[in-house]
Amino acid sequence: MALALLCLPALLHAQDLQTLLQSHQKVIIKPSRKSVGPALDALVASGLPSIPAFLEHWQGKEVYNRKEDGLFFYARKAQGGFELVDVDTGEVVGTADAKALKQIKPNGGVRKEIASKLVQFQLSDPDIERRIAALVSITQKPGANQLAPLTASIEGETDPTLKLRKIKLANYLTARFGETTDQRVAAIEGIAKDLSVDGRAVLSQILQTQRIASETAPDANIAKQLQIGKDVTVEDAYALLVAQNGYTAKLSANDIRVALEANVIDGKVGGFSVLKLDSLAERHAAYDALADAGTVPERMTTVAMIAAVEAHGFYDVYDEKDAAVTDAALKAQSAVQTRVGVNQFFDISLDAISLASIYFLAAVGLAITFGVMGVINMAHGEFIMMGAYTGYVVQQFIPNYTASLIVALPLAFAVTFAAGVAMERLVIRWLYNRPLETLLATFGISVALQQLAKNIFGTQARPLTSPGWLDGAWIINDVVQISYIRIAIFVLALMFLGLLLFILKKTRLGLEVRAVTQNPRMASSMGINPDKIKMMTFGLGSGIAGIAGVAIGLFAKVTSEMGSDYIVQSFMTVVVGGVGNVWGTLAGAFMIGTFQKGVEWLNPSNTLAAQTYMILFIILFIQFRPKGIIALKGRAAGD
Repeated sequence: MALALLCLPALLHAQDLQTLLQSHQKVIIKPSRKSVGPALDALVASGLPSIPAFLEHWQGKEVYNRKEDGLFFYARKAQGGFELVDVDTGEVVGTADAKALKQIKPNGGVRKEIASKLVQFQLSDPDIERRIAALVSITQKPGANQLAPLTASIEGETDPTLKLRKIKLANYLTARFGETTDQRVAAIEGIAKDLSVDGRAVLSQILQTQRIASETAPDANIAKQLQIGKDVTVEDAYALLVAQNGYTAKLSANDIRVALEANVIDGKVGGFSVLKLDSLAERHAAYDALADAGTVPERMTTVAMIAAVEAHGFYDVYDEKDAAVTDAALKAQSAVQTRVGVNQFFDISLDAISLASIYFLAAVGLAITFGVMGVINMAHGEFIMMGAYTGYVVQQFIPNYTASLIVALPLAFAVTFAAGVAMERLVIRWLYNRPLETLLATFGISVALQQLAKNIFGTQARPLTSPGWLDGAWIINDVVQISYIRIAIFVLALMFLGLLLFILKKTRLGLEVRAVTQNPRMASSMGINPDKIKMMTFGLGSGIAGIAGVAIGLFAKVTSEMGSDYIVQSFMTVVVGGVGNVWGTLAGAFMIGTFQKGVEWLNPSNTLAAQTYMILFIILFIQFRPKGIIALKGRAAGD
């Protein structure tokens, strides 16, 4: 009794909210998604400062009702029971046994309704995370009642990025729920400049239609009048009449069979012997006889169905009643689709350039060795694999990913350069001018290197982690973006292009390589050692493959078979571009990358088709230009 007297002043102080809760006591204690709306509206409309806290506690199942007097409290577990917290002041006003309280447990649907009301308070919450969560909630479930509080919260928003998000979301809500046509049309015109998926979704929602059948032109915002046989079949049109106007559904052959079987009496059905019901016309006649007797419903004939369809008009009508709004949305949607198409082309072009740079890095080393030596090196992919594993090993000793990348690139070149020189000295030099034996030997070396990698590193993919500054993507707009790793590989490809051109055009090694490529006999007579040049060239091509392996490993899986994924593309790039020509390799990589991405864009669900069409395209291309895009000049070109 004394405890109750002590609590009385606090209860009187919380009388406003408590009285409001008592007026909706039954709904709050046993809420449902359909019944909770008026209670929530009353709470929000009261303007009491304690409403946001109450809604959060109610949503979190932290509101309790005291059975003896029906009062509501927040409760938290304490020794011997629960502490009761005043719903208005937040102060502890007493304790109660668990049996004296009933926990209010709103279901998921009710919690969503509470969340939609709570959003307007969270939009101006001091905690930015709550403001962000409120925007996400509105985006997921937009409503007309959210426009006013969202607009009111924009002016006081202190975070510039979040303010822009609020402005954009408010524009979306205005387009759908604005008070006047002019406001909505202006908002829709703003969306016409927006490429985001959310903006396009708003336009689609405004332009949603439903299909109706009517004997006269409907008093509605008509999107399109449908033509029977062109826009809709007779069967679908009649099905709409069945669904909307209660017409008798057309019976299938199986429905008629089941009805006949259910009414067989003494071997007959509808006066027809079951032995003679071997044709569809006879079964229809028997069913019609049952229908005339009132045994089964009447059958809708094809003639009657066509007549019913012809007596009606069929329309797609907008859910949006305002024609000015839908006209503006159609115009905006057309403009957005055009801009999206242009940007998608730009995005595909960036992807094609990115893929071409990868193919160039993978193939340029092969272009040098194949062009100078005429060696079909089937182990070229394994040099790429060796470079990737070199990068992985370096990262095991240097945990800083930027520093490890700086070390890995020259080290991968050194490792694969040495491996290439060893391969040329031990195997290739004995097989010059014997292409079949060279192919078989390098294929055997390829298999051996793969198995060696499996023995050392295992069969599982190994991570080659990129530095933090290569994470993420350069986002130009909502349609066009490219990862920083792809950009880095593109820059690396440009650097190698410049470096190779410098070596081939400005250095003695390059001069000798070009001399041996164009006319080995003449080069030998001028004092150039062809064997040494071939060895150095093979090592250079292998070293470049190793650097390509580090670059490719940053975004692709590092396994013993990774080289096999690029050997075919490398050979195709070299052959299409022109054997022994750096510019030709670049042109071939660009052509193959563009063609592959183009096919993937036309058929995005089947990447294997892109590979197949690309090979067919290259076969046809070689038929018309067997020496590639940029043919080799000099006396060797005729060999």
